[in-house]
Amino acid sequence: MPSEPVERGIETGAKPTRAMVLHPEIKAHVRLRDPELALAEAVSLAQALPGLDVVDDRIVRLPKAHPGMLFGSGKVEELAQAIQDSEIDLVLIDGPVTPVQQRNLERAWKVKLLDRTGLILEIFADRARTREGVLQVELAALSYQRTRLVRAWTHLERQRGGLGFVGGPGETQIEADRRAIDAQMVRLRRQLGKVTRTRELHRAARRKVPFPVVALVGYTNAGKSTLFNRLTGAEVLAKDMLFATLDPTMRAVRLPTGKDVILSDTVGFISDLPTQLIAAFRATLEEVLEADLIVHVRDIAHPESEEQARNVRDILADLGVGVQTRQISLWNKADLLPEEQRTALQERAQLEKDVYLGSAVTGEGLEAFFAALTEQLDDTRYASEVSLSFAQGRVRAWLFAQGVVDQEQQDADGYKLQVTWTDKQKRQFRSLLEQD
Repeated sequence: MPSEPVERGIETGAKPTRAMVLHPEIKAHVRLRDPELALAEAVSLAQALPGLDVVDDRIVRLPKAHPGMLFGSGKVEELAQAIQDSEIDLVLIDGPVTPVQQRNLERAWKVKLLDRTGLILEIFADRARTREGVLQVELAALSYQRTRLVRAWTHLERQRGGLGFVGGPGETQIEADRRAIDAQMVRLRRQLGKVTRTRELHRAARRKVPFPVVALVGYTNAGKSTLFNRLTGAEVLAKDMLFATLDPTMRAVRLPTGKDVILSDTVGFISDLPTQLIAAFRATLEEVLEADLIVHVRDIAHPESEEQARNVRDILADLGVGVQTRQISLWNKADLLPEEQRTALQERAQLEKDVYLGSAVTGEGLEAFFAALTEQLDDTRYASEVSLSFAQGRVRAWLFAQGVVDQEQQDADGYKLQVTWTDKQKRQFRSLLEQD
C-alpha cells in the first residue's frame, strides 16, 4: 500500500492544530462572490473540522495565478513570515491548488497545506458514520490522492527492482503507488456496488408502500436537519455548522395536515463541491431522484442566499433532476430577519410559485408550507377498469389494501375491478403485475 501523503491527516491530539485560512482573490478571474463572504465560508469550513484552531485568515489579492507557487515570490515571503510569527501548523487555501503548487508552497513555508477540496474531504471523512458514507469518502479521497502523487512524498524518486511479476524492473515508486491506489479503488467500487444494490432493494420496498417520498435539499447549514427534526421528532444532529449532517436519514412521518410521507434529509450542498465527492456520493444523492417532491430549503437570512440557491440548482441539474420533478421552496430562518425585511420577503414569496417564508426553529410560517406539501402530494385521481385472473390474488389484495377499488365483479375468467387511483399507484400496479 502507498504511504500516507502529507495532507491525509489532521492532528487532533490534546494540542489543536494552528491553522491559517487564505482566500486568493485573482483579478484575472470573473468575480462571482464577495471575497469577504467567501473567506467567512472558508473559515466556517475549517472550524467544522475538529482539532483545528484558526488563528489567522486573510484575503490575498493577485493579478493572476502563478503556475509554480500560485502566489508571487514577494507574497510567498510575506506569508512565510506571518506563518512563522503565528506558529502556523496548517495552511488552508480556499480554492484549487495544483500538485506542483502545493509541493512548492509546503517547501517554502515548511507547513502542511490543504486546498478547498482536501479540506472538504477531511470534513466528510470525519463525519461519515454509515458504512456507505465511509466507503464513499474513502473512494473520493483516493481519487483525489491519485492526482497528487507528484507531490511531497519523500520516497517517490526511488526505483524499485522486480522480476516482472509485480511491476517491471526499474519501475518508479510513484507508479507502484498509483497502481496500489487503483487496486484499492476497484475494491471500494465493488463494495459500494453491493451497498448500492441493497439501497435499491430498500427503494423497491418503499415503492410498495403508499407513502410519497419528500427529499430535503439545500445549501449546507440552511436548516434542513432542523426542519427534519421538527417534522419527525428525530434527533438528527442540527448545529450551526457546515456539513453537520452527512449520511442521509429517512423517516416515515405524518404531516400536521394528516398526510403520511417518507421524509429524507440529504447531505448539504456547497459551492465548488469537489467533483470526486459528487461522483462518490451519487448513489446516496439518487434518493433525490426517487423523490415524489423536492423541498429546497434556503437560508434566506444569508447575504449570499441567491448565489447559494443557484449552486443547489446547478448540482441538482448535474444529478439529473429535471424541471419536471415537482419542487417547493422554503425560505428558512425568517426569524433572523428584521421586521421590515421579513415583511418585504413575505410579499415577494406570495408572488412566487410554490415559495413559502418561515422558520424551522420557531415554526413561524410553517402552517402554509405544510398545507402546500399536502396539496402537492395529493395526486389527481382518475377511474380505470382492471381485469385480473383468479391466480393474481396477491395483486388483487394489494389494490384493496390501497383503498382504490370502487366496485368488483366476478366472471368465469376472473375479476373485473373499477378503481380510482393516482399515476403513481398505477405504476406500482404494473410493477406488481410484472413480478407476479
